[in-house]
Amino acid sequence: MWEYSEKVIEHFLHPRNVGEVENPDGVGEVGSLACGDVLRISFKLDDQGRIADIRFKTFGCASAIASASALTELAKGKTLEEAEKITNRDIAENLGGLPDQKMHCSVLGREALEAAIYNYRTGRQAQRRLEGRVVCKCFGVTEKEIERVVRENRLTSVEEVTHYTKAGGACGQCHGDIAAIIEKVWKDIRAEEGGDRPMTLVQKIRLIEKVLDEEVRPALRMDGGDIELVDVRDNRVQVRLRGGCMGCPMAGITIKRVVEERLRRSVSPDIVVEAVQ
Repeated sequence: MWEYSEKVIEHFLHPRNVGEVENPDGVGEVGSLACGDVLRISFKLDDQGRIADIRFKTFGCASAIASASALTELAKGKTLEEAEKITNRDIAENLGGLPDQKMHCSVLGREALEAAIYNYRTGRQAQRRLEGRVVCKCFGVTEKEIERVVRENRLTSVEEVTHYTKAGGACGQCHGDIAAIIEKVWKDIRAEEGGDRPMTLVQKIRLIEKVLDEEVRPALRMDGGDIELVDVRDNRVQVRLRGGCMGCPMAGITIKRVVEERLRRSVSPDIVVEAVQ
């Protein structure tokens, strides 16, 4: 059974903006019944070029419905340039997180919005373009698509790529290729972020504190919780949960899926987070 956040359940039971916009300016449809998820987005702009109305139809699971509902709420009122900057991480974080195995639903939402904007700008329906070599033949996922999702979400394992794209989720013959792509992307990221020179301990602590302050603490405070950095030893980070997070039965999940995941993305893929009393 999936562990859904309260916001996911709320958006699933009471989805926002369901349906089709009348005389839309842009329409985009992505997914396939063969893969299990299909999403259609339509929108209409106001006189200032902002999204005045946006609606969705989907064939999919609770996460697909919730992701599409959250996406429409995030996009409403934005210009197309602003809407294009919405990432699948924005969708998942707006929902208070998604189960790892359902992250592909947030990716589907981002792709549907991109397809609708493409339709507005060109007057043509966006066809899914198989850019580059097809790595996962079972689901038709290309090398370019895997590179993009690894880079945007700072993924570090084949399992994570499967959660985000479904690639490797059937026969498994492409696992070696996916691992090689992950390694290549991370080599490029490290080069872009200052080469292979390791951070000093002081630099690492400052970056960890920045991530905790900007990405973790605001999310915990929404539920009356907080977090304290206790110690950093190489890639082992010790933290202490405070406030409403203390004694919470979901504390272990918070440490791994919120704190550790964000630190791995922004600091180092090798970081391990431990909770101390």
